[in-house]
Amino acid sequence: MTTQLDRVVPVDAAFSPTGTPPTSVPVGPATARRRRLRGATRALRQSIGLILVIVIWQLGARSWLGATTPAPTEVINAGWDLISTGELWHHLAASARRVAIGLSIGIAIGLVLGAAAGLFKLAEDLVNAPIQVLRMMPAVALVPVFIIWFGIGDPFKIALIIVAPIFPIYLNVLAGIRGVDQKLIEAAESLELTRVELVRYVVLPGALPQIFVGLRQALGIGWLVLVVAEMQTTPVGLGFLMNDAKEYLRVDQIFLVLVIYAILGLLTDITVRLLEHRFLRWRNGFEGR
Repeated sequence: MTTQLDRVVPVDAAFSPTGTPPTSVPVGPATARRRRLRGATRALRQSIGLILVIVIWQLGARSWLGATTPAPTEVINAGWDLISTGELWHHLAASARRVAIGLSIGIAIGLVLGAAAGLFKLAEDLVNAPIQVLRMMPAVALVPVFIIWFGIGDPFKIALIIVAPIFPIYLNVLAGIRGVDQKLIEAAESLELTRVELVRYVVLPGALPQIFVGLRQALGIGWLVLVVAEMQTTPVGLGFLMNDAKEYLRVDQIFLVLVIYAILGLLTDITVRLLEHRFLRWRNGFEGR
């Protein structure tokens, strides 16, 4: 007679008869070439929109986009000047450290609160109302309050970044857990799974797609809040670089900082999508035509 643990396998191992994650099947040279070609074609399609924006920006700079709008080439030159002096890396490291600390704490809090509310009705009753009230407050409105509490140093900026990702993570974790099919829960209970096994093998895999959606939203919001936080009085960071450029009318540096913010946000989003591809390989959903 098989035990309940024999009858339950992790999602990644579900398609392997040995219970280990399936390995890739060897393919021939022709198939490999076709896959590389499809990958290159899709990468090109995904880049067309961004290339088009840059071309329009280059053509419209100093003309119909505005006489003070610098061209992408001017922005690149401004960035190269700051890289040569090492100033850009100094400010970028300070901003990245604030975002890393703030997002790590905020996402952890959101995960804990969302999981607790999703798994236990008592926790939802206690947590949901305060979360719904607080999430309606825009980050900009919290700036003066946080300055009073934490001053104008790094603690204020990190605290503001901590608060922002809590709400999208909480909502998506809660929605992901509550969106797991009740029939799967009943089937797992019929196997007499423990609470931990139920969460590990059924609830967590079922909620992962929604959790990744929340993670992408949280990371994007984290970078947006960093802009708000660093636009206040700060001696170092990308926000300081932008404020300094504004004082000296260096429009090219202002656009440079905006481009850096956009690139950092894009890189974090790509990272999450790669994690989705890694942990959601088992999902067989519609991917478009």
